[in-house]
This record gives sequence, C-alpha cells and structure tokens, in this order.
Amino acid sequence: MSTWRNWAGTESATGVELLRPTSSDELAAMVKAAAEQGKRLKAVGAGHSFTGCSVPEQVMIRMDGLSSIIHADKESGRVTVGAGTGLRKLNAGLAAFDLAMANLGDIDKQTISGAISTGTHGTGARLGGLATQVVALDLVTADGSILHCSAEENPDIFAAARVSVGALGVISALTLQCVPAYLLRAQEMPLPLGDVLNGFDELADGNDHFEFYWFPHTDIALTKRNNRVAAGVGASPVSRIRGWVDDELLSNKVFELTNRLAVRRPGLVPRINQLASRALSAREYVDASYKVFCSERNVVFRESEYAVPREHVVDVIRRLRDWIDTSGSRIPFPIEVRVAAPDDIWLSTAYGRDTAYIAIHQYHRLPHDPYFRAFERIVADYNGRPHWGKLHTLTAADLRTRYPRFDDYLAVRDRLDPQRTFENPYTRQVFG
Repeated sequence: MSTWRNWAGTESATGVELLRPTSSDELAAMVKAAAEQGKRLKAVGAGHSFTGCSVPEQVMIRMDGLSSIIHADKESGRVTVGAGTGLRKLNAGLAAFDLAMANLGDIDKQTISGAISTGTHGTGARLGGLATQVVALDLVTADGSILHCSAEENPDIFAAARVSVGALGVISALTLQCVPAYLLRAQEMPLPLGDVLNGFDELADGNDHFEFYWFPHTDIALTKRNNRVAAGVGASPVSRIRGWVDDELLSNKVFELTNRLAVRRPGLVPRINQLASRALSAREYVDASYKVFCSERNVVFRESEYAVPREHVVDVIRRLRDWIDTSGSRIPFPIEVRVAAPDDIWLSTAYGRDTAYIAIHQYHRLPHDPYFRAFERIVADYNGRPHWGKLHTLTAADLRTRYPRFDDYLAVRDRLDPQRTFENPYTRQVFG
C-alpha cells in the first residue's frame, strides 16, 4: 500500500494500491482488472494541482513507465509521447529534434497528460492552452479498451478528453502538433499598474506572449513581453550570476524569507511589497522558447485562478484591488494576469471566448479563505470559470451555467464510465 501527497500539501491519500504500467496494453489490462473488481482508480502525475482532481481513493496508477517520446516527425512537427512524460523532459526531447511547443505555462514540473487534463495554459492573445496543441490521444476506458481519438476518429470523445479532469479514463499517449524550435526575446520591466491596466489590450495584442504580476498594496506591476526574434538573431541568455540572483535568490530564497516575515509580522506586508516592487529591475534576454517560458518555483503557496471574458479583466483587477485595500488583508504574493485565444474544447476555460486569466496566491502558512472567497464572488459576476487544478468551491450546478457543452461532456462520461471507475470526491463535486 502506498501514500500520495500533492506538491502544495492540500491533498493526500494513504493506504492505496499502487500500479506502475510500462506499456499501453499493460495499462489497459490493469484498468480492466481493477474496474471488474469494482475499484476506483486514478492516474496521478506530478501532483501539481491544488485541487483534489487526482486524489486516488483505492488504486493509484503511476504513469512514469510511459514517459518517453514514442515517435517524432520533424517534417510535420507531430510528436507522439507517453502520457507520463514530464514537461521538462519533453521540452529537452523536442529540442533534440529541433522542435518546440507553440506555448507553455510558467512551470515544467507537470506531466503532459496532467497538464492538458486540467487545462494548463500559458499566455498569448493568439494562442490557446496546451490542450489545443493535442491533435490525437489514446484513452484507456474502464472496460480496458484503448480508444484512439482525434478530430476525425471519435471526435466527441476527443472534444471531451483533451480537458477531462481525469474523469473519462486514463490517457496513455498523446500526439502534439509542435512547431520548429524558436527563440524568444524576453523583456521584463516594472510599470505603474494604472498604465498597464489602461493599455492592457495594446500590450496583450501587441506581443506574442504578454503577462503581468501586480504586487498588492503597491501601484507597481512587473510586465513580461516574450516575442519571437527575427531570422538571424542569436541567443543571448541571462548571465549565470544575474539568473541566479533574479530567479533563485530573489524569486525563491529571499521570497521565502519575506513570506515567513509576513507570517510573524503581517503589518509589514505593505512595506515589504513596496520594497520588493522597487527592487524590480528591467532585463532583456534571448533564449530558447521553453527556457524563457518556464521558471523555478520553490516557495509553497495556495492558488486560485479564474478565466474571465477578456473584456472584463481590468474591471476584475480594480475590484480585487478595492477589496484588498478595504478588507485589511495582507497579501505578500503577487497577482498574475495572462491571456488566451478562444478554443473549441468543451471543458477548456477558454471555450468560445477571448479569455484573460487572473491567478491569486497566498503563502501556505497564511490564511487564504477570506481572500479566495472574495475573489470568487467578484469573478462570478463575469461568468468566471475556475482552473480545474486550482482552488475553488464551485459545484456541477454552478459549472453547468458557465460551460455551454457541460452536459455533452457528462453524456460522454456516462457512456465511457457508467460505473464511475474514475470518480473521486473532486469529480463528484464538479460533475455531480
């Protein structure tokens, strides 16, 4: 029997049976046997979701035996990978074929199947989340079948399974539409929050990838613009010393210390954030896309993230700032804002609309409930959709009103898993 715990420490399971398949056929046989015994099972990845979406109740499937590039066609850019492949390993493997993902999130600790199943995304007004880069997948269902799904084959299951929260079956392999490897010019600079909000559409539309971090209790936002470089421009990465100071010392070690200080002396948080925002300095560098997208994050926190129609993002930030200013709460973590293009994946947070994402965070040793509840009340006025892997309290009744294809998804689930082999408390909350 095994124990499982997620990265943030918000969810855990003990006394669960552990299975470690090394092939799709072995996975299918294991799933079929467990289902025939009436057992509930969950495939677990890297455990980077804050919600209970991957908590195993009886049987846990570790997918690290299916974690390699199975096939790569450099000419078409299509690459098939095992579902347990970690993003860091995937990015390095793609680079060896001179390929890359068109868009990525800001950490690379997740498995590819976990990342797509929870709707992980990056930023870019003309780009979708990771699941939009999936062109085919193999899904092991409760009866042990392996269904090949794409826009042409089992298209309804494909529309449901790319962001499925693990409730339809176990993905064994995915085919990704990659692009030729490319360099990004990263431009990072602090700007007044008012300027960023007033010029948000121009910043979002005028860059390949744009995001900003706002430090509560300040008027400063750190902006990040990542753009593809012109032909002939070579890499000029951050120096080793500057990279260590910015990304390891300030973003992890010093940030951990300032958060610990915030626990002991909450009244100092506004001053700490003012000092932190003033310490931000501009930097510009050019590097491989995946090295620009992904950062090391070691400080443990709690996170809630909602997707709202992009036209409402500035209103949400202003209302959130008003709540923070009047509530007396002390928030040492910045608020992150990103954008995405509409897509057609049924449970994607960007389904059918230009989307902005607002992610709020709180240090794990500080209370987060009042802050997160206030945020949830604000975004509810804009039909906000929660990230499937980040903290929220919505139920199936709430989500049905926010996803036009919610009942279509449930119909596919009823067909593929009528006995609820892949159910757990979280799926009961969000799907009924």
